[in-house]
Amino acid sequence: MKKSKFDFRYDVAISGASDMEICTPGTKEKAFELGKQLAKNKCVVISGATRGIPHEVSCGNREAGGLNIGFSPAVSKTAHIKAYKLPFEPYDVIIYTGADYAGRDIVMTKSAEAMIVISGRTGTMHEFLTAFETGKVIGVLEGTGGVADEIKNFLKIVKKKAKAPIIYSSDPKELVKAVIHELEKNNKIN
Repeated sequence: MKKSKFDFRYDVAISGASDMEICTPGTKEKAFELGKQLAKNKCVVISGATRGIPHEVSCGNREAGGLNIGFSPAVSKTAHIKAYKLPFEPYDVIIYTGADYAGRDIVMTKSAEAMIVISGRTGTMHEFLTAFETGKVIGVLEGTGGVADEIKNFLKIVKKKAKAPIIYSSDPKELVKAVIHELEKNNKIN
């Protein structure tokens, strides 16, 4: 059988703030760099095809030659752009779930092998909890504000052990490397 021209190792979901106002200074640049690091490590970026952090990661991924797959809450391209007012670029493929935000979050998160959390609010928390409950490897980019900086405290409150590792780092390159290492260690190779 002929090998595909696409040689990607892992599918990594990005969860983060669509509203960049809650992010700490420098988070936008870290998100972009994280996207570049994912592309350099042959990872497909999966996101909610939205603005803010997921968009910045996808732009960095695109610049470095990566592949971006977006899961839209809308039922069609027209609804994605006009009703939800979401971007069409830089996504290579957009899957129109028609499931609004909550349904889209679940489908998107479960489709990936790992998730990286950057800043975020309620949608990010929902995606984090879905990844947590389904045993995904989770990376947290610390120092970015929002949900990302509260996950350790949240886990102390709920007193529940994760089914898979949760990795924390404030450095995008280090975080991507550690998430990939964990995926490789767990034999989750394509």
